[in-house]
Amino acid sequence: MVPLLALVLLAVVQVGLALHVRALVASAAAEGARASAASGGDLAVGVRRTRAVLTGSLADGVVTSVTAQRRTAGAVATVDVEVDARLPLIGLLGPAALVVHGHALVEP
Repeated sequence: MVPLLALVLLAVVQVGLALHVRALVASAAAEGARASAASGGDLAVGVRRTRAVLTGSLADGVVTSVTAQRRTAGAVATVDVEVDARLPLIGLLGPAALVVHGHALVEP
């Protein structure tokens, strides 16, 4: 019975850790997109802001890349910040990679 309870506890901790990392990365990507959109669409501002937020929140090596690009849907210009990260796995179960996007409208 103890091994089964240990496995369930490990699974719960793994899911909680994965959700926490995903929430942090999504928040940082959205913050970077907003910073880039507010600066007139300067993509470097969004990448720097995203990296700054993630540096204070996650361990080194979790984030593998941060990219930003402009997109246009009809007449609406947006900034898309994409963050590629690794999920810190306790066991060998679950996905190891995470890709999160943050979007914001470019302000005129």
